Amino acid sequence: MIDLDPTALAVEFLGGAVVGGCIGFATKKIAKILAIIVGVQLMGFRYLESQGIVIVDWNRLSAGLFGSSSVSTGADVHWIESILATLPIGIGFISGFLIGYHRG
Repeated sequence: MIDLDPTALAVEFLGGAVVGGCIGFATKKIAKILAIIVGVQLMGFRYLESQGIVIVDWNRLSAGLFGSSSVSTGADVHWIESILATLPIGIGFISGFLIGYHRG
């Protein structure tokens, strides 16, 4: 049987919410900066391509974005216990991340 301590659950939830909020806020700020950088690079590529300075293979460039990846499964574990152990911090992190991302 799994021991549930309400104090430990609350601490894990609040800790996850604070960390998630900070990461969500930072993620939105970094995403805006990266979007600007990528947009400027694509405009530069289009300009250089229109001038005949470079030749960009747009099909190969976009094919690298949608590559497949395989994930291998680990050893046999008690999956219910592992889900219940990570649930409070996971829910706190996700809720804090969404709030921080929305406010950022």
